Amino acid sequence: MPGRRVSMADVAARAGVSGQTVSRVANASPNVDPATRMRVEEAMAELGYRPHRAARALRTGRSQTIGLVASTLATVGNFRMLQAVVDAATARGYAVTVVTASGADALAGAFEQLRDQGADGAVVLNEATALAAGSAAPSGLHLVVVDAGADPRFTIVQSDHAGGARRAVEHLLGLGHATVHHVAGPSTSFAAAERERGWREALEAGGARVPEALRGDWTSSSGHAAGERLPTEATAVFVANDQMALGVLRALAEGGRDVPRGVSVVGFDDVADAADYRPPLTTIRQDFAALGERAVTALVHGLERGATNPAETVPTSLIERSSTAAPR
Repeated sequence: MPGRRVSMADVAARAGVSGQTVSRVANASPNVDPATRMRVEEAMAELGYRPHRAARALRTGRSQTIGLVASTLATVGNFRMLQAVVDAATARGYAVTVVTASGADALAGAFEQLRDQGADGAVVLNEATALAAGSAAPSGLHLVVVDAGADPRFTIVQSDHAGGARRAVEHLLGLGHATVHHVAGPSTSFAAAERERGWREALEAGGARVPEALRGDWTSSSGHAAGERLPTEATAVFVANDQMALGVLRALAEGGRDVPRGVSVVGFDDVADAADYRPPLTTIRQDFAALGERAVTALVHGLERGATNPAETVPTSLIERSSTAAPR
């Protein structure tokens, strides 16, 4: 509709519902039938409707801005979570401001910066959640933390890291491997600890020997260094993320060890390029879109209705490709 801003009335007419129903959908109210919500959202997309943030701010006393706090945006997981949070927030008429924090003092400064900018709340990602756990909860700033241990001060949304790791190990043991080695993530990471726990539990449940874990820092270079240290008897390795798995694959190739006939490799995340690794990588898929959606939904519910969502765990799934096979 060129020439003027698309209104709620336009959306209501297109969807065949009342203006009040459109308002409820725009404000993420749960009191809307799912089929009706889908019809309204489709009408919004077709018409190019965007909620008027300034008008909502005047009406509600909120800025319609949320923060995203991360220790770094250099990792694939954090970058994909940023995109997922932005997509989910934009669909609800919220803007997103991003701050990084690499220490407890920096985290306090990040929260202060968000308050100064008038943010209504924030989503805290991955490694930054460990900082949040050790810091005082910021006053006047509602928080949802992604990937963290139980903390009654916050709403928690997380992937099923341990369950995904167990599926990876069970897949490799099921192929006939006697045990599975592990390249773990940083010791300060909740996600890395959960993946390591799932790996260990699966081996113990299968009656397999638990080798000493090698450790990286999520980067492919650290995976390469760990891959060079894999013992010669290793026939299977579960790597805590796909970036490190890429480095492991290179180290194995340089050492003349064939994947998968000599060593099977499983990663975690299912990054966009995993299917194009050589060989294509078997991995555990995280649903980043669902994580972002649930984190933003929980935050908006807390802001707009004072509701505190219970902790939510998003399932992970095994994606089988060519990097795993039965041992020779």
